[in-house]
Amino acid sequence: MIDTAMLLEARNLSVKRGGVQVLDVPEFYLREREVLSLIGPNGSGKSTLLLTLACLLQPITGDVLYRGEQIVSERSKLLYRRRLAMVFQEPLLFDATVFDNVAAGLKIRRMTRREIDRRVMETLELVNMVAFAKRSARKLSGGEAQRVSLARAFAIKPEMIFLDEPFSALDPPTRLALTEDLEGILRETGTTAIVATHDRLEALRLSNRMAVVSGGKIVQSGSPVDVMHRPANELVAAFVGMENVLSAEVQAASVGMLTLSIGKQLIEVAGNGSPGEMAVFCIRPENVTITTDNPGGATSARNVYPSTITRIIPMGVYNKIWLDCGFSLVAYLTPQSVGTLHLEVGKQVHVSFKAASVHLIRIGD
Repeated sequence: MIDTAMLLEARNLSVKRGGVQVLDVPEFYLREREVLSLIGPNGSGKSTLLLTLACLLQPITGDVLYRGEQIVSERSKLLYRRRLAMVFQEPLLFDATVFDNVAAGLKIRRMTRREIDRRVMETLELVNMVAFAKRSARKLSGGEAQRVSLARAFAIKPEMIFLDEPFSALDPPTRLALTEDLEGILRETGTTAIVATHDRLEALRLSNRMAVVSGGKIVQSGSPVDVMHRPANELVAAFVGMENVLSAEVQAASVGMLTLSIGKQLIEVAGNGSPGEMAVFCIRPENVTITTDNPGGATSARNVYPSTITRIIPMGVYNKIWLDCGFSLVAYLTPQSVGTLHLEVGKQVHVSFKAASVHLIRIGD
């Protein structure tokens, strides 16, 4: 992180709707120049948290602090909201030109015409929309309209920008292009941001910290590497794409190493525990290797099993392969590798993975 100054904090936030608690966040923080992704499935509470942090939704308990000062009065809320910008899933544009939409926030701030002209064109250049300045917002595609929403948000040079599923309604190529552009804009401007998304790849691309939201709670927060490779529980593991999440029992333990039993097989993993303990075995599919011959001593992987391919599904840039090796396992291979190895359903292969590639969640931790 470039700057470690605390910008935004929240304590003991609780929100109820229809008598049901939909948000319960004891602690939240955001540092200057940080890009935080709130990730989680639809309905998990991401939008509710975002609206509460923006002081657009009143919690039944809790405080929001900006630069250490509690936001309480209506005036303090107004001053605080002027320091941030929001972008929603649906572009909320006026029936006016692209230029006038981007200029709207600047006019409210009573900037001079010359300042407005300069700022609008600079921001339209950021989002590659200069050629659209005089076009009616009603004649824009979905992606173009969302670019204008981004331009309007960044034009006021906010200290923070909150983005609520900004690209989820767009087609995949447009979504990818906008994500790449947003990444560049955030890096160039150094704007502090919170991005609510259910797309983990989008979160990985944009953020330097991730917070997983489930049932209105933040169940894990940390660097993208920590969250993706060391999930706190089964729910997080499944959501961040572990794919292989299985119940296991510790059979033996030595210093820094465990032997687990899953189905009919014994597995060696790095970790600590005691015989008889139950745990959750997690491994990412990209860490599972498939060979047509037994690799034997040719591999450094401690875990090698004869397996049968039970299913293959093309997923574009990779193929998803299901295997039966005494327990069910999923691996990812490129289409080229699948062709080279002549893999097909029913084929006998060997799978291997390193002890250090396994993430173990101890039951009761």
